[in-house]
Amino acid sequence: MRGDALLLWRYLRLGHDLRPCDAGVGLGSHDLGVATHAAQLYHRGMFPVVVFSGGSTPTTRDRFPRGEAVHYREHALALGVPASAVLVDPHATNTGANIRNARALLAADAPASVLLISKPYAERRTHATACKLWPEVEVVCSSTPLDFDAYVESIGDERLVIAMMVGELQRILAYPARGFIVPQPIPDEVREAGERLHAAGFTGRAMRPSGPLHG
Repeated sequence: MRGDALLLWRYLRLGHDLRPCDAGVGLGSHDLGVATHAAQLYHRGMFPVVVFSGGSTPTTRDRFPRGEAVHYREHALALGVPASAVLVDPHATNTGANIRNARALLAADAPASVLLISKPYAERRTHATACKLWPEVEVVCSSTPLDFDAYVESIGDERLVIAMMVGELQRILAYPARGFIVPQPIPDEVREAGERLHAAGFTGRAMRPSGPLHG
């Protein structure tokens, strides 16, 4: 199990070299570390303004009852990011909406580059979504710089993290045909690792109807 999980972890992360961008976008989720990392990047001068995007979803409603983006904003302000540097989209409930709504909020500034901040294992799909829906900007991705074990410890639930990664891989396989993302190369060993983890019961984030990870 561990070997398969590490294969997915390495595949789903992109490891982009950081550079200053015209704007940051923090994608809402259950992981408040996204907002922490966004605040750190702001203080490093990586962008002058950040959009936090995310509403209330079944998986985050209890943790963030006023919506992901609202809680992210409050956390960033507590970490010293000025209110004038934060925009909020409290409506998005999926990655496509995150990107579309952030694009609309930043339209007046016409950014040429954006730094997307997400959960570590969401980097690849986030990037593929932005390339599909916001093709005119250069996209750099970043996430909390932790290895798999440290990230699992920060979340406190290994099964959840692995199930989320299996779901990410399913979506990377299925979403190009639906027009949601640009296609991604998927090595056979990664696909097979996802199938084994799915068969082992890591299905909490699986697409419905559940089944093998066919391309």
